[in-house]
Formats: sequence, C-alpha cells, structure tokens
Amino acid sequence: MSTGGYDKNILVLDGGLATHLEALGADLRDELWSAKLLVENPELIRRVHRDYFAAGADVATTASYQASLTGFARRGLSRAESARLIRLSVELAAQARDEAGGGLVAASVGPYGAYLADGSEYTGDYGGLDEEALLGWHRPRWEILADTGADLLACETIPSYPEARALARLLAETPDVRAWVSFTGRDERHISDGTPLAECAALFAGSSQVVAVGVNCTPPRLVPGLIGQIANLPAVAYPNSGESWDAANHRWLGLADPLEFGAAAKDWRDAGASLIGGCCRTTPEHIRQVRAAL
Repeated sequence: MSTGGYDKNILVLDGGLATHLEALGADLRDELWSAKLLVENPELIRRVHRDYFAAGADVATTASYQASLTGFARRGLSRAESARLIRLSVELAAQARDEAGGGLVAASVGPYGAYLADGSEYTGDYGGLDEEALLGWHRPRWEILADTGADLLACETIPSYPEARALARLLAETPDVRAWVSFTGRDERHISDGTPLAECAALFAGSSQVVAVGVNCTPPRLVPGLIGQIANLPAVAYPNSGESWDAANHRWLGLADPLEFGAAAKDWRDAGASLIGGCCRTTPEHIRQVRAAL
C-alpha cells in the first residue's frame, strides 16, 4: 500500500461494501443485506476488502453493519452462531489487511434502522423507541465487537440523537475502545431526525476514545456544511455517491462519477475532514480517485 506524497494526516476509508459485493455478483436482496454473505460466501467479503486496500484505502470497515443478534435470530441462527459470524466479519477484514501489508480495521456498528431494513437510518423514525431500549439493543453486538481486537469501532449511519446518546454510554462503559461516530444528514446543519449535528458532536467532545465525528451515507453536497458544525473534534466524511435512495422501490436514482467524487473529497478535507472515504454506491474506483485527489 503505497502512500507516495500523500498527506499523512489524512486516512482514506474504503467505499461501499455492498456496492462492490453486488458488482462481483452477490444478490443482497435480503433483510441481512451484506451480512448474509457472512453465512453464504465470506470469501467474497474478504475479496472486497482486498480490492479496497488495493485501491488505496487505509481502513477496512467490516461487514457487521447489518449483522446483529436479533437479525440473525430472525433467520433462525443461535446466539452462539450469530456471535461467531459477527466476529468473523472482523477476522475477514483483518486477513485482507494483513495481505495488503498494513492498514486498520474498523468494526461497523450500524444503527437500529439497519436491523429494521426499512430505510429508517435516513429518517431516525424508530417508532418511539427510547434511549434505554436502543442501549439494550446495541449492547450485545457492541460487547462482541469490542472484544475482537479491531482497531476501532465505526458507529455509522446514525440518524437519531437518542441513539447517539446510547452509543456514547456504551463507549464510556468500554474505556479501552476507540471509535468514530458518523451521522446521516438531513441538510447542512441537522442529522436525519432534525437534531443539529453540533449538538450530537458535543456528546463526544473531550473523549479521548473518539477519533472523529462526522457524516456518512449523506449526499456529497451537504458534507462541507455539516462538517463545519463540528468543533474541537477531528471530522470523518464518507458520503454516498450522490445518488438518492428510492426506499419505496428499493433502487438508487441518479448518476455518480468517480472523478467528480474524488475532486469533491478535497472540499471535505478543506472543511476539516481528516478521515475521508465513500459509502453507498461508491466503488474501489471512487476510492482510487479520492486517494489521487488528496
């Protein structure tokens, strides 16, 4: 993994795991989404991680985003088997990292909305589920991932202030864990449930465990404004490709250009982001262009 004249203060994240899995022939039309391949074809997940490292990523984000004990139980798997699959997601990323000769592994902690599989990670509408309930839902997977040896946890696609508070409490319970926390954005100032991003970021201000706060799976045009709301913390930005998700018809709309995405990454860096990558609908070519642009 060559860094050349690359700015060592920037970490390049990977791109869309599911996007590249589908490009390689995986059928992810399933409530478990990319996590179904932890059961059916784990080697393909490892290949995707390898491809992103080869494209210039410094970080592999694991396939645990939609992997949860409750989600696997709904599929009929035991608690022990479900825990094994969650740990496997980290092992696959670590194997790809080792094959690449270096890098970091970020264990994905997806939102409650990912388990619901109804698009609520873009709205924060959890039907009145409160902070205590969200804390209880997240804790079992958090404890498994925190014990895997991953370099950090990636709390990502968080749409809800109560969910952010629950994650902040879990982080405080595990003082040896480091994490980044990234939200989905409604506009240039607010996360999906309408809470100002500045208010969410304040939950993690002063924590030595938090390596960055920011946004992901959000339109690229919103990133500079949102990152500008974060004070006294490093920022992370890995938006989607610029396409929009049609939840009713389960499809993406619009076009995305890797060159334009890479050029936009310079704006996110200039706005303060030091961890930069891509989310849904981004590919190894998008990450290659981000690396080249930075």
